[in-house]
Amino acid sequence: MLPKKETLTIEFKSDQKKLSDSEIFEAVVAFANTEGGELYLGIEDNGEVTGVHKAHENTATVCAFIANNTIPPVSVRAEIVDDILPVLKISVPKTYSGITATVAGKTLHRQLKADGEPENVPMYPTAFATRLSDLRLLDYSAMPVLQSGIEDFDPIEVQRLRQLVTSYNGEKNLLDLTDEDLFKALGLVREQNNTLYPTITGILLIGKVEAIKRHIPTHATVFQVLEGTEVRNNDDYVLPLLQTIERLNNSLEARNPEQEIEMGLFRYAIPEFDKRAIREALVNAFSHRDYSKMGRVRVTINDEGLTIANPGGFIEGVSINNLLTAEPHGRNPQLADALKRIGLAERTGRGIDRIYEGSLIFGRPLPDYSASTSVTVSLFIQRSKPDRQIAQLVANEQNRLGRPLSLNTLLVLNTLKDIPKSTVSQIAEAINISDTAVKGILDTSVEAGIVDGFGNGKNRTYILSPKVYRTQAGRIGYVRQADIDETRYPELIINLAKNTDFLSRADVVQLLHVSPSKAYTLLKKLVSQGVLEPVNKGHYAKYRYVGKR
Repeated sequence: MLPKKETLTIEFKSDQKKLSDSEIFEAVVAFANTEGGELYLGIEDNGEVTGVHKAHENTATVCAFIANNTIPPVSVRAEIVDDILPVLKISVPKTYSGITATVAGKTLHRQLKADGEPENVPMYPTAFATRLSDLRLLDYSAMPVLQSGIEDFDPIEVQRLRQLVTSYNGEKNLLDLTDEDLFKALGLVREQNNTLYPTITGILLIGKVEAIKRHIPTHATVFQVLEGTEVRNNDDYVLPLLQTIERLNNSLEARNPEQEIEMGLFRYAIPEFDKRAIREALVNAFSHRDYSKMGRVRVTINDEGLTIANPGGFIEGVSINNLLTAEPHGRNPQLADALKRIGLAERTGRGIDRIYEGSLIFGRPLPDYSASTSVTVSLFIQRSKPDRQIAQLVANEQNRLGRPLSLNTLLVLNTLKDIPKSTVSQIAEAINISDTAVKGILDTSVEAGIVDGFGNGKNRTYILSPKVYRTQAGRIGYVRQADIDETRYPELIINLAKNTDFLSRADVVQLLHVSPSKAYTLLKKLVSQGVLEPVNKGHYAKYRYVGKR
């Protein structure tokens, strides 16, 4: 049961000539400073099993030896695995308490080379901030810049900050503060030895360009517009963060066409990309990026859609699979808090909800984070037309309730739109929330008349109600989803008749995929039973529901 190749969490070491103690300690430290993993002594790099040296066969001694030679002590688990020859398997846990080193002072971590092969490399002090912030042990954005002073703040940017508080409905009491008190309230400065020093957050938000380049050289932004393979815009710049976000918002708004759709008596202009979702996505990119690493926040708009990417992968405990359920916690809490209080970011810290909501309320494809890696978070929002019927359903239900629908409700409705006739467990798996939560949402939605359920127990399936289907073709689609069986033909025709003003022979042909003569026979039988009545006669006769049987 031995692995066949090395990965980021699996490493082979030859032990024929007795692997040196220092190499074992360094391999353990590299695992502890990355994702943890398993070290196999007695396997060559090519996967050939050559066996563990006799000096390393005592597992208890090995564990104690490693703990005594790592700081803080790494508690490993060791066991002998019998294969062709005995192999020592050392399981190394990930360190959550900080940076791990050997007693000799060496710190290493694991990474993948360009060819995909893993390697252990030195972990330099410049990488410590990234590691600690990933583990939520350090807020890089709150660190004071001791080589700077308040004179590095740009008065124009201070005024911009105050204007944004008004424009985005931030904390109005901030406007009553003096500049110095405002800086303190937002964490833009920290006091040391009776002197105020700008923080990383302060320099980023309202610092002069020269100060940003000098103290935070990693901060940069690129805005690209592509048409096919042609590059129409490629703006690379370094500006204070508030000005950067405002500039990007303006650039995207100029390239965000609106489409008018009619809902009831009103016409609405719906932008291709939801404006609040874009703003939250931009704020997320800047507040969650890793400022200890070189790189740029990249905003690209092309024929397929909008991409917003930032340096720094997801922080500890967050992945693509739990984006909507993980406890909100940013890489730069001080910066995120300042942006929330100004009004630019979602105050609950759930900006990701706003990004998803911007697509769901119009029945568009979900935001896509699949291009993200361990070192980059990449969001893609696809260009697509709004689904008028879903938008109408959501708008009507929100008007009825007098409040927005919850994100989970929108996710359930979106799943039923894409995968009709789903069970509770299928929906729960698709949107990664509990069966209990899904069942509660479905029960409420059935009661509200926006979802219909069929069957009982665990096999009970759900579809969107006829309220979604405003066209005749849509109503036919709804009824067909309810399960077609020849013994149920009359029932299906009646269901369609109930949901439309008039019914024709062609409608029945389309609904049941039967011949015109068969459709006529079924209609005639329902007329004789008093369920339907003909409105006119002839080949194009129409029928309407009467309700008797």
